[in-house]
Amino acid sequence: MTVAGAPAGRARVGENLNRALHGLLEDDPSVYVLGEDLLDPYGGAFKITKGLSTRFPGRVLTTPLSEGAIVGAASGLALAGGKAVVEIMFADFVALAFDQILNFAAKSVTMYGSRVPLPLVIRCPSGGHRGYGPTHSQSPQKHFIGIPGLSLFEMSPFHDNRAVLDRMLALGEPCLLFEDKVLYTRRMYEVDELFTWELVGDVAVVHLDTGGPGGLEIPSGDLDYVLITPGGVAHRALAAMRTLLLDHDLAGVLLVPSRLYPFDPSELLPLLGRAPLVCVAEDGSAGGTWGDHVAAGLHTRLWGRLRRPVRLVSSADSVIPTAAHLEREVLVQDSTIRRAVLEGLSG
Repeated sequence: MTVAGAPAGRARVGENLNRALHGLLEDDPSVYVLGEDLLDPYGGAFKITKGLSTRFPGRVLTTPLSEGAIVGAASGLALAGGKAVVEIMFADFVALAFDQILNFAAKSVTMYGSRVPLPLVIRCPSGGHRGYGPTHSQSPQKHFIGIPGLSLFEMSPFHDNRAVLDRMLALGEPCLLFEDKVLYTRRMYEVDELFTWELVGDVAVVHLDTGGPGGLEIPSGDLDYVLITPGGVAHRALAAMRTLLLDHDLAGVLLVPSRLYPFDPSELLPLLGRAPLVCVAEDGSAGGTWGDHVAAGLHTRLWGRLRRPVRLVSSADSVIPTAAHLEREVLVQDSTIRRAVLEGLSG
């Protein structure tokens, strides 16, 4: 089902992102795109930059294999008045640019005595389920949580990528955009026929389609749990919700924010405050995670109203294997989420 007001058509998420970059470069001559192997005919490892260098040859720059140098150069470009979009070939490699992000880009916004805009987007294709192995399958979001002057976003099938890119650049500070690789081939604005969705501020809210006029006036008896996930986990969460509904008669709501950090759930606190269970599911191993950040915020704001502690779901404490059957054992699956909800409600 497509929500009212969503753009027409069912482009794939990767196509939507490619169109967003084309539109951004066309509309704003101050935008540059930098990264490895971006030029046509290759167009990037996942073809997200396909066609850009042909249309904008002076502003799409292929670079040497040095993530630190790429992010450093892009940060300087942004600090000097331009706008920069960087593609890191795999999110795993953003670790090689950590010093530039932590000690230069994020600090440069405020360390010169007055706020200095630094419009920089660092795109990070992330996540597993592709058999790429331990060094090409990670979701390293947690390592960037809590850095002053740095915002984290995650690509979602419910958020138009042009709007997300515009928002990040308008912040005037460095932003990381994590893009779960599996999403590239999925369709935009597509959910199971049992559900419908809508945007509430920054957050896509997916809930049972009752055939009514819509809105979030969900009766208390029709809310058994709330899931909060980043965009890359959304389809696994939806599969879990379907099974929980059909096999266990449990109805839930899924919240998918575009901006992960800082995460502001203010508009959804009434819904969260009456949920019998709140569960945050994310890729990446446990410990110092985005889920921890969300749970801490909800406990602070909803203390006395939460019926149970916020339940956290993460991948196993392991490297990510290449073999498909072993990879599934490590990464979060819809069955992992379903089991967490059932155990949470039974406790």
